Amino acid sequence: MLNPIIYILFAFIFLLLELLYFYIADRYNIIDHPNERSSHSEVTLRGGGIIFPVAILCYSLYAGFEYHNLLLGLLCISFISFWDDIHTASSKLRIVFHLMAVTFLFFELRLFQLPIWVVVVSYVLVIGTINAYNFMDGINGITGIYSLALVATLFWINQSEGFINGDILIITMVALLVFLYFNFRRKARCFAGDVGSVSMAFIVIFSLLLLILKTNEFLYILLLAVYGVDAVLTIFIRLFKGENIFEAHRSHAYQKLSNERGLSHRLVAFLYAVLQIIVNFLVIYVISQNYSVLFEVGFAIVLLLALSLLYAYARAYGNSYSVSS
Repeated sequence: MLNPIIYILFAFIFLLLELLYFYIADRYNIIDHPNERSSHSEVTLRGGGIIFPVAILCYSLYAGFEYHNLLLGLLCISFISFWDDIHTASSKLRIVFHLMAVTFLFFELRLFQLPIWVVVVSYVLVIGTINAYNFMDGINGITGIYSLALVATLFWINQSEGFINGDILIITMVALLVFLYFNFRRKARCFAGDVGSVSMAFIVIFSLLLLILKTNEFLYILLLAVYGVDAVLTIFIRLFKGENIFEAHRSHAYQKLSNERGLSHRLVAFLYAVLQIIVNFLVIYVISQNYSVLFEVGFAIVLLLALSLLYAYARAYGNSYSVSS
């Protein structure tokens, strides 16, 4: 672990770099204009989440590129995501960069040693998860505080499992705190943008896959359960309605709560993070008891059903208010 003073120094550097980005974004008009599908009503700087890949780059420069393939993949996917924030990139170009980035990720994880069908399925699942994580970035604070809860959980697990260099998790949390200082407000100074949500998803997925590969415990995938249930069920509902799932919308449960019901963005984001923390404690407890695989499968099914019911209630709660008003 690094000296705590180093973390403070990094925090100061990240703060200065974020302020520098604000100046650049303001000068070159990198802003988010609200529309009828937005969850905000004011013009706001976009791409503040660029601090996440920049933080990992700064750490890598300091620590000697320990996870060099992770860094290459992260820079690759962050570049196309930031380009998409500025000039909408074509879906074909995005998928090419995503495939390149995930290939670097798999080299870092040594996944190409596994059977080819496992690799192919992993490409689909990882790219799908990255995009689902991006879909969930729609209100102030949700990406930052949810990711902070998740990375903090991974750091806690790492104390016993030692699946990753803990410094990279601490640096990620420092970057998240700097971002949240500007984003977790009633009137956000900036939004994460695709570059923020996608790069954070990339970091989280890398850490989570390292943990699963080290422990052979697939139940850890439930550390993404809250986001996963909201994203997947919303996609199913939109497909059932014949909607284009890649178009902007306000169909997620968190959007129903914040937009239709009128709950504070920060409150909804906080509730999502707290709910995920509760799930994380349950997952860690079940794994620690060394229950049978059958029990763990049953636990996962019950947990996902419970989260699905909460999702349905949240949507109905928001819709009922919009209908009555």
